Amino acid sequence: MGRHKTSPGNTYPLGARVEEGGVNFSLFSKHAERVELLLFDEPTGEPTEVISLEPKVNKTYHYWHVFVHGIGSGQIYAYRVYGPYKPEKGHRFDGSKVLLDPYAKAIVGVETFDRELAKRYGVDNCRQSLKAVVVDTRNYNWEGTTHPRIPFSKTVIYEMHVAGFTKRENSGVSKEKRGTYAGLIEKIPYLKDLGITAVELLPIHQFDVKDVVNPQLENYWGYSTISFFAPHRQYSYDKSLMGPINEFRDLVKAFHKAGIEVILDVVFNHTSEGDERGPTISFKGIDNSVYYLLDEKNPAKYKNFSGCGNTFRANHPVARNLIIDSLRYWVSEMHVDGFRFDLASILGRDLLGEPKLITSVLAQIEADPVLAGTKLIAEAWDAAGLYQVGEFINHSDWFAEWNGPFRDDVRRFVRGDNRTVRNLAARILSSSDIYTKPDREPNRSIHFITCHDGFTLADLVSYSRKHNEANGENNRDGCNENYSANYGIEGPTTDPYISALRERQMKNFWTILLLAQGTPMINMGDEMGRTQWGNNNAYCQNNEISWVNWDDLKRNQGLFRFARGLIHFIQSLDLFQQEKLLKTEENSEEPYLIWHGVKLYQPDWSDYSHSIAFTLHHPKKGEFLHVIFNAYWESLQFQLPTPPHGKKLYRIVDTSAPSPHDFYEVDRAIPVNSEHYLVHDRTCVVLIAK
Repeated sequence: MGRHKTSPGNTYPLGARVEEGGVNFSLFSKHAERVELLLFDEPTGEPTEVISLEPKVNKTYHYWHVFVHGIGSGQIYAYRVYGPYKPEKGHRFDGSKVLLDPYAKAIVGVETFDRELAKRYGVDNCRQSLKAVVVDTRNYNWEGTTHPRIPFSKTVIYEMHVAGFTKRENSGVSKEKRGTYAGLIEKIPYLKDLGITAVELLPIHQFDVKDVVNPQLENYWGYSTISFFAPHRQYSYDKSLMGPINEFRDLVKAFHKAGIEVILDVVFNHTSEGDERGPTISFKGIDNSVYYLLDEKNPAKYKNFSGCGNTFRANHPVARNLIIDSLRYWVSEMHVDGFRFDLASILGRDLLGEPKLITSVLAQIEADPVLAGTKLIAEAWDAAGLYQVGEFINHSDWFAEWNGPFRDDVRRFVRGDNRTVRNLAARILSSSDIYTKPDREPNRSIHFITCHDGFTLADLVSYSRKHNEANGENNRDGCNENYSANYGIEGPTTDPYISALRERQMKNFWTILLLAQGTPMINMGDEMGRTQWGNNNAYCQNNEISWVNWDDLKRNQGLFRFARGLIHFIQSLDLFQQEKLLKTEENSEEPYLIWHGVKLYQPDWSDYSHSIAFTLHHPKKGEFLHVIFNAYWESLQFQLPTPPHGKKLYRIVDTSAPSPHDFYEVDRAIPVNSEHYLVHDRTCVVLIAK
């Protein structure tokens, strides 16, 4: 007789739900022969009670369920699942392993979890395993805050790492809160002042920090998910059982009070359990062949479309439901505003791994009523060569995409490569050559120059090649083609000419990013010249390489002033908040863009052209801009258009000018009293009529 009375329980909902008088537990396993529910008083102890689920009483179809009376929120629990260990048939049951509930909403034992022990078949890992906590998410006080629901046309995204933003001593965050959800709250005024409307947080689902190639390092980025429901405990200042949940909700509430949305980077394409050599933590031991794509010819092997050892079988009905349930939970209970789907193309692969985008879980996500109104952003490729940039937008009504070609083509143009002007023009007009759907919203193209994966903006203009030696993989990891340049010296320099040119190039990138039609995304710290010393794959660098150095804000005050000013400038104009593609012919009604070269109406599309100009005009709003991009290594004289009647041209931006003369607010803009403008080499100029 156990300590607690039990009843058969119900199949729904999966996971652990607090009800009157106790907790209902439900777990899916098609191929299990026996299941035990383990109850614990502490994370590292032995179970205080083992409840065997009897198939005739506690199993309906493939759902194992039980209601335990007299327990509630705060109860620690886990499972042992017994069945065949036949890898050749896809089964990897191991009754010696204590397993995490796939629906766990809070996790304990992260400090003592032994990843290596979890890899050893037949070895009990109870004391060093991860365990779930029963949570009751009701009764949190949201203080009346709601989703800001900012349209893409008014959105500026800031991709950031929760811990890395405040981890350094010079962050100004109180010592005990550095690197936590609570610490990030203290930095919201900075982001608000910068002009950010949405933060895109690198993964905050619970992940395994020891899922790395080099055991001396830690997984920093977080693309090694253990649980799709639980917030990462190591980011919580509050170490209580419910601490991570409530502290994360405090963070979301604080962002919403500031009018800033919260987007989560979610990793449903693989888990931290790795391949056949990886640990048994949860899915692998509960029902391996259900949750993972296996090699049909050799089910002991995993298909590896993720590049991380396994591929989550996202379109199996049970896995599909889990993904939907996770997203709904984060929206309804945690109030997040959207999701960026890592390697989203994997989620479009069917049960055999073949691409079936339209009938996949992605279509279900888009049509889900709970998720309606959230921002859905796809990384439209995977690690196995499936490249679908354009497909998500062209075949859906709601998904946005990371625009990889924007990144590459803008980098090549600014660097001075040949055959780039025509592609640059397409990127400025929201890549209509890629996104061919005629009625699409242009701002569903997410524009970025840099992101977490790759060089920072400062490194993009300081290094001609990657420097990932600190990762311990002999510099083999990370992308080799970065379209970067060092302009004379590899890495840091005191040469005044090179330093000035690098700063100018960073400002050129900022100008193109913000003036192109689409939604801009900024990489954490690029506004202050953050460097990773040439490391373009800092996934395992939970240290000063990755953390924001707030002294950069003082060292690069001119760059910060420029970036902040330009963000607020575009936010003040209707021209940059259009929900339809700009017209490319002059008219008196709708906003339009007209291309020019050094002479008006004569753009040079040749392979060896390195400059382009364009006029933006919003007749109804009276907004008129003339923009010039000169990536050539010599100065060029550009003919200027005649502004609307009664107005003159004024200079807002000239990236060749030293700070603070590189950017002027509209009311302080410098008059241009000529029909031509001499644009210096590698310079962007923005003029406004007023």
